[in-house]
Amino acid sequence: MVKITQVTARSHAFRAGIKEGDYLISVNGHEIHDVLDYRFYLAEKRIDLELMRDHDIFNTTIVKGEYDDIGLEFDRPLMDSKQRCENKCIFCFIDQNPVGMRESIYFKDDDSRLSFLHGNYITLTNLKEADIDRIIEMHISPVNVSVHTTNPDLRIKMMKNKRSGEVLRYLDKLSDAGIKLRGQIVLCRGINDGAELDRSMNDLYKYYPQLDSVSIVPAGLTRYRDNLFPLEPFTAEECLEVINQVKSFGDMCIQHCGERVFYCSDEFYLKAGIDIPSYDYWGEFSQIENGVGMIASFEHEFEMSLETLSDDEKLLKKNVSIATGEAAYSMMLRLTDKLSKVCPDVKVNVYCIKNNFFGGEVTVTGLLTGRDFSEQLCGKDLGDVLHLSSNVLRSEGDLFLCGMTPAELTEQLKVPIVFDQNDGSEFLFSLLGIDF
Repeated sequence: MVKITQVTARSHAFRAGIKEGDYLISVNGHEIHDVLDYRFYLAEKRIDLELMRDHDIFNTTIVKGEYDDIGLEFDRPLMDSKQRCENKCIFCFIDQNPVGMRESIYFKDDDSRLSFLHGNYITLTNLKEADIDRIIEMHISPVNVSVHTTNPDLRIKMMKNKRSGEVLRYLDKLSDAGIKLRGQIVLCRGINDGAELDRSMNDLYKYYPQLDSVSIVPAGLTRYRDNLFPLEPFTAEECLEVINQVKSFGDMCIQHCGERVFYCSDEFYLKAGIDIPSYDYWGEFSQIENGVGMIASFEHEFEMSLETLSDDEKLLKKNVSIATGEAAYSMMLRLTDKLSKVCPDVKVNVYCIKNNFFGGEVTVTGLLTGRDFSEQLCGKDLGDVLHLSSNVLRSEGDLFLCGMTPAELTEQLKVPIVFDQNDGSEFLFSLLGIDF
C-alpha cells in the first residue's frame, strides 16, 4: 500500500475520482509494494484499482491505452525505501568522502529497481532467488551488474561480503531467461587486473549476446583514504597495458560475434596520455553514462551540429566561458578552436579546474565542487556567461557535492551560470544562445 501525493489534472486517475492522500492497495488484484509492481501491473488496457481513503476501502476501474500512465504521483519515487548496499568494497568511493558534505552523498545504494529505472549498477548481493524470479517475470531489462571479477573468492575479498561469490550464479539464471545484462569491472591495481582481468573477460563473454557490453574503469581514489585498504593508482604505462589487453580481447570478440563487447573507459586513455578512439570504435555507446566513449560521442555531436549553422548564426557575437575538469579540458580546447574558425566573433575562455577537494587523482568534471569553481575562477575573465556541466549538480539540479547552491556560486563569481546537459549538440547551441 502506497500513498498518493498528487493526481494530475484531467488524467485518467483524476477523472476516476482518485484524490491526493488516497492509498493505492492493488492493481488488478496484485498488491503494490513499489514502483516496479506499479509499472508492471499498470500495463493493461483495463485496470481495476483498490484504494483506501480515510480508512475506507473503495474500488475504481480505468480503461486506457495499454502503456498509458494514469496520472498518479507518490511520496517516494520507488514507493518504498532504497535498498542500502551491504558490501564494504575495498575501492568504494563513498568511503573516501570527507565529512561535511550533503547527507545523501553518504548513502550507498544497491537497488535493482534503480538499475532498471536509472541505469545504476548493482552487485546482486542484495538479491534473493525470489528477487531474481521477479526480475524474470517482469522482464526487467537490462540489469546493470558491478561484476569486478568472476573469481568467487577474489570477489569476496574485494567486496567484503560472503555472498558476493555465490550470487554470480544469478548471471546464468538471468541470461538463460533472456534478460539483457551489462557489466562493469572497477579495476584495482594489483588486485583484479592482469590474469584476473583475462579470466573475467573470458567468463563474461560466455553470456553474449545477453551480455551486450562490459566497461572496465579504474578505481577512483581520493585523498581521503586514511585507514582504508591500500590501493595505488595505475601509472600511465600500466593504463596503456590495460587498454591493449582489453582491446586485444575486444578484437577477438569482433572476429567471433561482430561486436567489441569489452571497452575501457575514457579515463584509461586520458591517464595513458593517448588519443581516445574514434566515434566508430564505441559501437552502440551502451555504457556512455559510465564514461565509456563519452568524449568521442560529445565531439561527434558538436562537430556535426557545427556544420549545420546558418550564415546568420556564424556571425553571432558572444563572450562566454567554460570551466571543466582536467579530463575534458583538452577536448574543450579542441572544440572551441573549431568553433572560433566557424564563428570568429565568438570568444570562449576555457578554464581547467583541478579537483582540490578530492585530490589530484580525480579528474572528471562531474566530481568538481562549487568550492573548486569558486576558488579557481574568482578574478578570471568569465565573459557574459559561465557554462558548467549539469553533472556537477545532484539530479534535482540544486546542489553541488560540497553543498553549495548554484545561486551562491553565481553570487561569488558575479556572472550568470548555465548548466549544460552532456550532449555536444545542445552544448554548441547553448554557447551560441540558440534554442535547441
